[in-house]
Amino acid sequence: MMKSNYKLTKEDFNQINKRSMFTYQLGWNYERMQGSGYLYMLLPQLRKMYGDGTPELKEMMQLHTQFFNTSPFFHTIIAGIDLALEENEGVASKDAVNGVKTGLMGPFAPIGDSIFGSLVPAIMGSIAATQAKAGSAIGIAMWVAVAVVYDIFRWKQLEFAYKEGTTLVTTMRSKLTALVDAASVLGVFMLGAMIATMINVEVTWTPHIGDKAIMIQDMINQIFPRLVPAVITGAIFWLLGRKGMTSTKAILLIIIAAVALSALGHFAFGMM
Repeated sequence: MMKSNYKLTKEDFNQINKRSMFTYQLGWNYERMQGSGYLYMLLPQLRKMYGDGTPELKEMMQLHTQFFNTSPFFHTIIAGIDLALEENEGVASKDAVNGVKTGLMGPFAPIGDSIFGSLVPAIMGSIAATQAKAGSAIGIAMWVAVAVVYDIFRWKQLEFAYKEGTTLVTTMRSKLTALVDAASVLGVFMLGAMIATMINVEVTWTPHIGDKAIMIQDMINQIFPRLVPAVITGAIFWLLGRKGMTSTKAILLIIIAAVALSALGHFAFGMM
């Protein structure tokens, strides 16, 4: 496996931060969400590490276009650790990079969105609005100041995460292994939590035995709560493994199946 001899510079970090702030969400889509934005953010540095048109570059580009979605306020922390791994180990870091991305994107998403996307704007916005209503320009200044602090926080975290990631790779190898393993396990837990909370499919079919109505969904819940969403998720994973099947085709099939089964009246579909 090719190992990169390129060392990132201050100019590289500045370029990544600019792309992070101004272009990261432009490629958002329902199939891979922030995957293309993540790749675009790092692409100039990946080219410097692996060289233009090399098989190694293509392999890592394919990795970075896979599904990725986390808070825009924390994604450069993940990118910093990712860059440290790739700079030190090249393509050999592929599994570690994938584990870190998969494991950390889930926990960072609710933390960043709840604190920086909801809590702080609600508090500071109400204070700023009150000041503005009273005719004071302090409210505007406060709101602008909060936005500036946000951007400074996002700008600084990339290089910090990169340096910490370099330390993990070079002098704390055992801790890196533990981090990757923990991130992978956490990613599995987050996937299970997402299945249980975001996929809402219930069996509404209620056969009758005499005057007694049999609630199929209640019986399933007593045996294995959220079993139906788990089975459907497993079926989709199996479907995606079939030759010629893509995420877009799978989404279309899910929509068709949901409409058809709902029309029959035996299943109910929704989002939690």
